[in-house]
Amino acid sequence: MGSRWSPKNNTAATFRRLYAQVKHLKDAVFYTDNWNAFGKVLPSERHVVGKSGTVMIERNNGNTRHHLGRSKVVSKSPLMVDLTLRLWNALTMPEVFKQYQQEFMAIFK
Repeated sequence: MGSRWSPKNNTAATFRRLYAQVKHLKDAVFYTDNWNAFGKVLPSERHVVGKSGTVMIERNNGNTRHHLGRSKVVSKSPLMVDLTLRLWNALTMPEVFKQYQQEFMAIFK
């Protein structure tokens, strides 16, 4: 599953491994807080410290936490978190949601 990012594993070396997986995205701009490792690893021309570009992703993260009940302890298993996020992502696609909605509504016919 690639590099894991967690409070127990938040070293510059871990971030380098994580960045290695996305550095091929040449048009990407990275918006971060001012943690020292970000400045050491990210190219300065593609690194912005601050919240200016994070509004949409923060909204998406908030919606995801809300709909997944993240305020409660759901699972500490990385596999279950991964599968839950995949399911949530699929169900936010209108064509996938419609299919499951139709199957569910058929129960009441």
